[in-house]
Parts: sequence; C-alpha cells; structure tokens
Amino acid sequence: MSIKIKLSAIIFGSVLLILGLNLTLNLYAARNNLLTESKNNMKTTAMQIAVSVEQSNYSSNYVQQQMAYNLRLAAILAAEELDKDISNVSNSQLRRLADKLNMSNISLLVQTEDDIIVAKSSDPAELGLSTKGMGFWYVAFLELFAGQKVSVKQGQTLENFWSGPFEYSTSNPNYIEKWGYYRDPARNYIIDPYIRSTEVSDYVRIMEPEEIVQRSKEINSGLLEITGMNPKTFGSDTMQPDGTDSVNHKLRNRPVRFGTYIFGNVDEDKAAMMTALRKEAPVTIDTSALGKRVLKSFIPITQPGTDDYVITVVMDYAVISSVINEELAGDITTSMLLLLVFFIASYVLSGIVTRPIKDILRKVNDVAKGNFATPLNVTSRDELGQLASRINVMTDRMYQHTNQLGRALEENRAVKEHLESVINGTSDAIHTVDMEGKITSTNKAFEELYGWNADDAQIKLPYLIPATVQKQEEIRLQELQEGATLPPVETLRLKRDGALVEVSVSTSMIRDEEGRPQAFVHVSRDMTERNRIEELLRRSEKLTTVGQLAAGVAHEIRNPLTTLRGFLQLQKEKGVLIPLHIDLMLSELDRINLIVSEFLILAKPQAVHFQEKDVRYILNDVISLLDSQAHLFGIEFECRLSELPAKVHCEENQLKQVFINIVKNAIEAMPGGGTISVSQRIEAKSVIIVISDEGEGIPEEMLPKLGEPFFTNKETGTGLGLMVSQRIIQAHKGSMEIRSEYGCGAEITIVLPVM
Repeated sequence: MSIKIKLSAIIFGSVLLILGLNLTLNLYAARNNLLTESKNNMKTTAMQIAVSVEQSNYSSNYVQQQMAYNLRLAAILAAEELDKDISNVSNSQLRRLADKLNMSNISLLVQTEDDIIVAKSSDPAELGLSTKGMGFWYVAFLELFAGQKVSVKQGQTLENFWSGPFEYSTSNPNYIEKWGYYRDPARNYIIDPYIRSTEVSDYVRIMEPEEIVQRSKEINSGLLEITGMNPKTFGSDTMQPDGTDSVNHKLRNRPVRFGTYIFGNVDEDKAAMMTALRKEAPVTIDTSALGKRVLKSFIPITQPGTDDYVITVVMDYAVISSVINEELAGDITTSMLLLLVFFIASYVLSGIVTRPIKDILRKVNDVAKGNFATPLNVTSRDELGQLASRINVMTDRMYQHTNQLGRALEENRAVKEHLESVINGTSDAIHTVDMEGKITSTNKAFEELYGWNADDAQIKLPYLIPATVQKQEEIRLQELQEGATLPPVETLRLKRDGALVEVSVSTSMIRDEEGRPQAFVHVSRDMTERNRIEELLRRSEKLTTVGQLAAGVAHEIRNPLTTLRGFLQLQKEKGVLIPLHIDLMLSELDRINLIVSEFLILAKPQAVHFQEKDVRYILNDVISLLDSQAHLFGIEFECRLSELPAKVHCEENQLKQVFINIVKNAIEAMPGGGTISVSQRIEAKSVIIVISDEGEGIPEEMLPKLGEPFFTNKETGTGLGLMVSQRIIQAHKGSMEIRSEYGCGAEITIVLPVM
C-alpha cells in the first residue's frame, strides 16, 4: 500500500472518527435533552393535576362545610324532638324525623365496653354496625362521648359536633354519603344524621381530577397513563395488579386515588414511590410495561394539612426514540456527504504531499543499485526538502565510504590470506570449537597431529579428550567462560587411531561485542619429544646428584672413621681402654649414624598419607614445641596468622619437620637473642608462610649453594636438612625461597596450594 493511499486513509479515518464522535455526542446530548424535557413535561402535567386536586379539595371542603352546618342544625332539631334516653326512642320515630328534616337517614350511636355501635336507625341496614375499625372516625366518636373537642383533622369540627369527609357508605357502598355526629352532653347517645344521594356521589366524582387527566393525555399523545397513588395503602397485600383493593376501597384509603393503573409493576412502582417521598423530589425510571419501553416519573405531592400522595406519569419511550431516529438519519446523511468531500480532498492532498517522497524513494532505489551520481533536486524548504538535502549529503558520503570499504576489503583479504598461511604454516595444532563442542575450523598441524580435519568433524564429532582428563577439561572451560585467564596445561589427548599423545594445550575464549561466549580456540603442542629429553635430563641430574651424594657421604663418613681408626690403633698399642677416647669414638659413631639417617631420607621415599590440615594449627604446634628452647637463648616469637582457615593437602609430620628445621636454623643464627617473625596469609589460591629472623644472615656468595647436599656453615651440621625440606615442599606441590642480606637476618618464604 502506497503512502498516498495510507495518508488518504489516515485523513479519511480521522474525519470519520471525528464525525462518529460528534454524531455520538449529538445523539447523547439529544437523548439527554429529550429525557430532561420529557421529565419536565411529566412534572408540569403532574403539578397541573395537583393544582386541580387542590382546587377541587378547596371547593369540596367548602361544600362539606356548608353541609356540616346543615347536618348540625338537623341534629339539634332532632335532639329537641327525641328523648334523652335512647331506650325511649324508636326506629320508626327516627324515620319520621328524617323525612321531616329532609335527611336521608338518622342513626343513634351508643358506647359499649369496647366499641361504639349503631343502636337505633331509620335505615335497618345500619343497625348493629360497629365503628371500631373505622380508624380516625372511631377516635372522633370516643372524643365526642368524652365531651372533648374532636382532634381529628379530617372533616369539620363544630361545637359538640364533628362531620367526616365524603365517604362510601358502609351499609350501601354504591353511594357516597356525608355524615354528621352530634353529642348532647345530657344524652347517652350520639345523633348521626347523614345525606345519601346520587347528587353527592356525582359531585364527588365531578370534583376528582379525572377530567384534567384525560385532557392531558389527549393533548400529549405520548402520555400513556396518569395515576394518583396513596402511599399508605399502595402495594398492600390485598391490592390487585390493576390497583383495586377489596379491603382498602374507601375514598380515604384506596391505593389509586385517581386515574388508571394499567402500565404498572407494583413492586417496582412502590419502591420508586417511596424513594420520591423520601427525597421529596421526582424520581424517573426507564422500564417496560405491556411490551412497551416506557418512562415513569413519580412526583411527590406534599401540602400542609393534607395527606401526601404521589402522581405517576407514564410516557411512551417511542416518542423519544422517533425524535432521536429522525435526528440520527439527518446527521448520518450530512456525515456521508462530508465524508465523500473529505475523501476526495484527502486523496488530492495526499498526492501533493507525497510527490517529493516519490522522488526520494526513486533516489533511494538508485542508491540501493549502486548509482550514487545523480543528486536529488531540492526545491522546497520544509521537512521533506531538508530530508532530500540530507539524503544528497548521505549519498555523497556513502559513495566515499563505499570506495574506502572496497579498499579495506582488499586489504582485509590480503591480511586474511597472510594469517591463514601463518596459521597453516605453524607447527602448533590449532582448532576452534563452538559452544556445543563441534569443531568449526582446523589448521594443517592439527590434521597432522590428531589425524582429523574440519570436514571429518562435520560428519563425526572427534573424540579428542580421554576420560581421565575429561573433568579437568570441563573445569578449565568453565573458568574461561567466567572470565579467567589460564596458562597452558600439559595433558593427554587422543589421536584418530586411539593412541595417546602428550600435549601442551593453551585455550582462549572468543566473545561477541556484548561479551557473550561464542567459541574456544585450542592451541596444542606435541610434548612427546620434549618430555623424552627432559626425562633424560632428569636422569642425568639424578646420576649427578647420586655422584655428589656418594662423594659427600664418602667424605663425611671417612673423617669420623679415620678418627675411630686412630683411637683404636692407639688403644691397641697401649693395650688399655681410655674412657675419654671411648666417648669420642661413640660421638663419632653417632655422627656417622646421623649422616646415614639423613641420607636415607633422601635416598628412600617415605610412606606418606596426605590429609586436609590447617597450616595455622601446624605452625602453632611447632612454635609451642620450640618456645622453651627459644627462651633459653632469649628469643621471642612474633606470630601474625590469618583469621580465615588455611587448609592444605599435606602430610602433617613432614610439614612439621620443615618448619622445625627452619625455626631451629633461625634460633642457632641468633645466639645473642632476638625475635623470630612467623606470618601466614592467603593470596589467590595459595597459602604463604614467611619465617624471618634477626641473625647475621647469609653471605651473598653462599646463597646459590644453599640446598646442595653436605653444604653447611655450621660446625656440627650435615648440610642435608635444607635439602630434605626442599624435597618435602616440592612433594607438596609448593615452593620455598630463601632471601638474606648479610648482617640483616634471613627470610624464608614457603608457598603451598590451598586445598
């Protein structure tokens, strides 16, 4: 896909995204505005109905007040004609009196132990009716019988009289009646005149807000239902889904005060109604009813002096959806036209923008083919113009660098050929091994020494390292990977025919630029001939040493033997044993025995058992052993031993013999007393022991002869002790060095490998 199409797609996609976001935001805003407007309309409708209800209540209260005056007047007139004792009043008398006063009926109520009942009435259906379950009516009756002012808010309260609001008749629910209750303190009953007529029922129905409810639904076709809910009884156990209630069916307690309840969900509506009353603010829910999506708004109506109620307005959501769909269709049409215009414009604009890029791409293709001659024609000063200018500079430099690289390549080829000739011409065997153990390259000397070449290694992996040194080789390679630099090691290797060859192998590590191991380079040198020559030299040295030892032994033993022969001849001539001569002869025999014993140590290998020991403890034992002897000469020891363990693989008694020989020599070198310093430290993988004294030291011309058999500067020495010590240290794979300056003491340094 070209940049032109990509750029067009980016511009088109950006515009599409912007239009999509704008469309989404517009729809969201329109939906919210419509919802807000719908909520306001529903609230306005509910408040209009509430005002109508309030006006109806005001008119109804006025009518009821006038009717209450008439009922009280009728009750007073009836009291003048009735006996004060109810037992002297008959039902027929009440019927005549009701007709006379133009009342529907007159009933007389009496108080029993736990109730107030109708004892006499012009209507036989009223006889025996109880008032105990009539709520605030019953409270009003009790207060009248007690001679108190009625405290019930509903209805009208006059002197000794209380009239309840319009209500359905208990004995005949088809009628709405107006009751009045008059209590003459001189009588034992309450006079209850009431008006029951179709005119009262029709008046109550006319005063209800059904007309404005119906008119609101006709004006706004989206309004499906308006319901006035009584929070005290709505949702009770006896309420039916359509809002009717067999128990709470009076005007004062019916669940639905006005309107219909068709689009209802009792539990959901009750919860929303209680929330609206608790917050004292409208609550709107988005729900479904009778297969329609609807909006329900619950508007609480709270007025002082009246019971609170809730007006529920149900609106069809299709009204909002239709408006949104119309707006969406218009927005989509406009967006499609804008997209078409932007697509054409973006394609043309992309062609203009990408024209310099095509020139740059053409130049880059020429450079890729090796054509550096033709520069780009720079006409603009924007970023693309700057890029074209830099490409011209880069092309020129690449042309120069390419020429330089060509010359360097020729030089590298010459150097490579020279190095290959050197590597192939060297007598040392060289081969390279990757990290997986495969041989990647060899030289001619390797093929001659081992019989393998690189081509053979590709077919079959050569087996060069014997099992006896496999572990040692793995350790060396691991140390090289960890960054160690190792000296050449003499070891064994296998030829192609299975024969062992003694070689000296030097191994180095090849790493990449980041220091990661890549391969090993092994340089092998055949040591067979050199080792044979060294063995001959060692044998020659041994023979020379044996000759020196033999000459020394002969010389050293001949002197005491000459002394013994002289004393024996003297005693033979005189025929007497001289005790002094006997002591001297025994001393000379002991000297001969000492010389022979030390000679045997050199001549006969001792059976040794190497163990892991700490050099610090061996030094402490030697110092403790010779401490008493040192004190006799006024000599003190100064010890500086390391705190870390200094363990070596050794034969403890032999090391003690070495340290005793050195310390005794130091004691004998300081007849006037002084200090012997003994220090021990650990460096790298070696234990270093340094023993120094403050004696006269050793003359410079005698230092090279130290360690030779029978060389000593002591009158009673054999010259074999230092030689024995050197042999022991060598057997422990260590070294011993003697340094001295005449007149300044001597220092002996012993180095042993750490265990």
